[in-house]
Amino acid sequence: MKTTHIPSHFTFSIHNITVHYELYNYNPDEEQPTYVLIHGFLSSTFSYRRLIPLLAQKGTVIALDLPPFGKSEKSTRFTYSYRNLANLVIQLIEHLELKKVILVGHSMGGQISLYVSHLREDLVDKTVLLCSSSYLTKANPSLIYSSYLPFFYLYVKNWLVRKGVLHNLLNVVHDAELIDEEMMEGYAAPFYDDRIFQALTRMIRDREGDLPSLDLKQIKTPSLLIWGEEDRVVPIDVGRRLHQDLENSRFISYKKTGHLLPEEKPFDVYENIIEFVGM
Repeated sequence: MKTTHIPSHFTFSIHNITVHYELYNYNPDEEQPTYVLIHGFLSSTFSYRRLIPLLAQKGTVIALDLPPFGKSEKSTRFTYSYRNLANLVIQLIEHLELKKVILVGHSMGGQISLYVSHLREDLVDKTVLLCSSSYLTKANPSLIYSSYLPFFYLYVKNWLVRKGVLHNLLNVVHDAELIDEEMMEGYAAPFYDDRIFQALTRMIRDREGDLPSLDLKQIKTPSLLIWGEEDRVVPIDVGRRLHQDLENSRFISYKKTGHLLPEEKPFDVYENIIEFVGM
């Protein structure tokens, strides 16, 4: 199979919302795996820019923008629960008739990957969790009630924007020298469209929280957990707890590494994934 790092861009519609995804080296007749990449909160396919060309050497790669992020629709009618977002991923897998699916989820995308396995374990061969969100509960009732105020989205905008993209990036990477203009621009993009803040207001009240331990213990899909030991967003102790709850899992951690693993350790993560998949 010829390897190309130039994506084909597509959209598909489900539950009255349009989802954008990128497709690399799609060939349904191949026996190689299909890597489905799911990004984290306030991110997009951009977060996998260093990992995609590596994985594209070993199979089909699909990276999608979860709504309301990236190029996907920013609807205020969609229910932004993790279950619904997981169902979007399930529908995409079924729509493209994907086989040998390896889910790769970073941060919030890791928890959505776990929801996919919980709901449709038959569709997933293996799961790779990169600093996965874990054990977060639903937003407190006062915040949920406040989200119904007419201009609450402006509060959300101010809360997210006031410290700026540089401050946010410094919180998710260990080595500040990794931050360049391209990274700044890529992670600032979500804030250019006010509609995203209105959609995020809806997400505050819709997000039901991460899967509890009881549900996690029922997941049998082989899982690889990779963590940065300096992660300030989802600390490594959370990863170790998740490793204990996921019966069929392996755990790897990297020193002097923060939360943004696909950017900080793309080659190491790639090698871990390929070894885990067994290629």
